[in-house]
Amino acid sequence: MNPNPKCLCFTHNAFIGANIGTELSDMPHPTQVVALLKAQQIRHVRLYDADRGMLVALANTGIKVAVSVPNEQLLGIGQSNSTAANWVSRNIVAHYPATNITTICVGSEVLTTLPNAAPVLVNALKFIHSALVASNLDHQIKVSTPLSSSLILDSFPPSQAFFNRSWNPVLVPMLNFLQSTGSSLMLNIYPYYDYMQSNGVIPLDYALFKPLPPNKEAVDSNTLVHYSNVFDAMVDAAYFAMAFLNFTNIPVMVTESGWPSKGDSNEPDATLENANTYNSNLIRHVLNQTGTPKHPGIGVSTYIYELYNEDNKPGPLSEKNWGLFDANGDPVYILHLTGSGSVLANDTTNQTYCTARDGADPKMLQAALDWACGPGKVDCSGLLQGQPCYEPDNVIAHATYAFDTYYHQMRKDPAACNFNGVAVITTSDPSHGSCIFPGSLGKNGTMANITAPSLNSTISDSSAYKIYGSSSLRSILTVIRLLVWGVVFL
Repeated sequence: MNPNPKCLCFTHNAFIGANIGTELSDMPHPTQVVALLKAQQIRHVRLYDADRGMLVALANTGIKVAVSVPNEQLLGIGQSNSTAANWVSRNIVAHYPATNITTICVGSEVLTTLPNAAPVLVNALKFIHSALVASNLDHQIKVSTPLSSSLILDSFPPSQAFFNRSWNPVLVPMLNFLQSTGSSLMLNIYPYYDYMQSNGVIPLDYALFKPLPPNKEAVDSNTLVHYSNVFDAMVDAAYFAMAFLNFTNIPVMVTESGWPSKGDSNEPDATLENANTYNSNLIRHVLNQTGTPKHPGIGVSTYIYELYNEDNKPGPLSEKNWGLFDANGDPVYILHLTGSGSVLANDTTNQTYCTARDGADPKMLQAALDWACGPGKVDCSGLLQGQPCYEPDNVIAHATYAFDTYYHQMRKDPAACNFNGVAVITTSDPSHGSCIFPGSLGKNGTMANITAPSLNSTISDSSAYKIYGSSSLRSILTVIRLLVWGVVFL
């Protein structure tokens, strides 16, 4: 328990993790899931159950695991100390410490999705914790329950926020439990839904973490504190809501947050670009240990919702498209984490390339290619007919070769990979066949040669460059596997 009840005094760094849902028609085997986690250097995961196959596969990886008591098991555990003890014995003790279980999430959004279990929720928390105490694991493994942010009323301005008072008989003893055990308040925060339900009151840029000028920021009229994004405002609303009940030293952990990459016709802002923008900005924000206006410098550990797109999820199209990866482990989009180049530059392998941006205007690509091969002083002889990089003879492939050569000539300065917005930094080696790009490790290197399918398409008219549709992003840029995510998930 925090010896100073008036302040948050935490020294650990906030982390980014990933939720692993399983409602996929082709759910990867646990060993494949863990292979993806290891390849991406994802260090924190949350499971929605305590699946034995996953817990066995995660053993000896060092990955920190949050396991869950599913809602359907909550009534039994909340009514029986022995049932809770058996659950802990079977799902925790049997796997720890080989599997690095750090957290138990007891249910999920119980008060809003399973209100009939609310009366036993605090008992369930206590019974699970007692079983950990009996096994001498209560200091290593924390116990909490993820709540919906909809429990917080009047969330803006944050200083006026309070929990739905009808749930105080549950929330007060729950917060007492969290405080006495040094656990976090777990909150699911979805700025996407806040934005969608605001009828235009919440600007899209404010929901997406986009930088705002001070005059566009939201101001708490009571504290005069400025808020530049929905996420921080909701976290601070939770802090104020707890303070309203006289709890001031419980940290907030965000157990779910993300943005869908695709939606139905009535969900126009569920797009690849918006999902990319939100998650990229969220990841940077958390890992920068920025904290919130109320608690600057106290980072908020957050699990991204979610690892995989779940095609079996019911509901609107957006429900199936929150994932960072598809079932094959291919990224749904390439995260924008290279802003200043610092993320990639910090990686030990530092293997980066500059490629043509998918969907770029063909005339702008051609102009940038002409500049690179002219004033940019790139040796473009490799693009001449009969030379290794002539095929495929299209503007995407040729521009990528010229852009990457210039980028490496400029010592991989991120500013050298822009070309008026038609270029992008990637970790996927664009080399193909006998066309080896600058910086490529080649066939004998530790990084595989990657053939980009759209670059190998046949173009019948070499004088008329063909530009592929926006879906070719995943063909051209393939997988950010090790570099960016290796830095992200620490």
